[in-house]
Amino acid sequence: MALKSSEKIDVNTYALTITVDGETFSEACKKAYFKERKNIQIPGFRKGKAPMGMIEKMYGEQTFYEGALDAVYSDAVSSAFEEAGLNVIDTADVDVPVMNKTDGVEITMKVTTYPEVKLGEYKGLKAEKISVEATDEDVENELKSMQKRNARLVDVTDRAAEMGDTATIDFEGFVGDEAFEGGKGENYALELGSGSFIPGFEEQVAGHSVDDEFDVNVTFPTEYAPELAGKDAVFKCKLHEIKKNELPELDDEFAKDVSEFDTLDELKADLKKKIEERKTESAKTETENKLLDKVVENMQADIPECMFEKRTDEMLQEYTYQLKNSGLDLDTYLQYMGQDKDTFRATLRESAEKQVKLSVALTAVIEAEKIEANEEEINDEAVKLGASYGMDAQQVRKAIPDSRLAEDVARNKAVDLIVNTAVIE
Repeated sequence: MALKSSEKIDVNTYALTITVDGETFSEACKKAYFKERKNIQIPGFRKGKAPMGMIEKMYGEQTFYEGALDAVYSDAVSSAFEEAGLNVIDTADVDVPVMNKTDGVEITMKVTTYPEVKLGEYKGLKAEKISVEATDEDVENELKSMQKRNARLVDVTDRAAEMGDTATIDFEGFVGDEAFEGGKGENYALELGSGSFIPGFEEQVAGHSVDDEFDVNVTFPTEYAPELAGKDAVFKCKLHEIKKNELPELDDEFAKDVSEFDTLDELKADLKKKIEERKTESAKTETENKLLDKVVENMQADIPECMFEKRTDEMLQEYTYQLKNSGLDLDTYLQYMGQDKDTFRATLRESAEKQVKLSVALTAVIEAEKIEANEEEINDEAVKLGASYGMDAQQVRKAIPDSRLAEDVARNKAVDLIVNTAVIE
């Protein structure tokens, strides 16, 4: 088995010719015969006992070629890639113009290689310091959120429904004279202004009083389910009940009810501390992302299209798996969202491109800095992953190859290098 020729025909693209000698291929044919003969019946012989020559005479010399090719293909191709010094990430236009026991096998193919990368600046990058101070306004907003979460609903009988109220309604939707599936509900508690119904619906419920019967006219959005998208509809409604949120007073009693603190001032001090902790973590993430974006911008690399396509496909599979765990399938979800698979896949493409570019950049940093992961770091990574999935480190290392864990460690060390050498102004 040998590399016959390797020719660069485009950026990251090579044309290869790979050969397997006749003797090696003949031996592979014999192995294929011993593997397959149990399934072959020849008149005059018990099943599985017919000689190789007899089978080839009856069915043709090529009878075992496919099995033999399968046996030699992987080693031949891997050896050729290594001999050519190519880091191949994709193959295309594979052809086998020659295949016989005398001449052996000749395989031709086009291959796409991992891109050559020229790193720009990645150490000493500048980033703007992000404020992590918790302002009085931040604390007040947090208190208001807590106040809303602890509000209670009280009946409204002396006025019409207003935005912000919760209206209990019956409704049934019609397109023309036809009621449509999923358009009916009884005693439905709708928070007016929540945006949970079709645009324009909630605003038309506001202004009506208890026991009112009325029509709500809407137009379905164009991105809605195909059978309703863009169509005009009328909902026949009846309003049964109106409730409004009654907010508790922000005082020491409130603090006692919603926290372990005895006074409102103590609660505020704790909120301020927690807000600053969140802001600090958020600022760290934001700064890291900005620095990594600069590393990618400073890099020069012709990244093959197949890398973007592969990552997009992986993201689509990951999304499908997440939906499956939630009891949904992708087709049903897309139908509900008014999208087809190609449109949805296109929405993943931008994120996929960003991830691939970052991965290429970090791999280049790892190579430039000769970053490696030692045994202790690999085990620490396994411990960290195990904590997330309720597994011990040994179980993780059985499930995930050490090489993969080492890649994750090296990647994290590369990110740390970029962040720790940056100048925060």
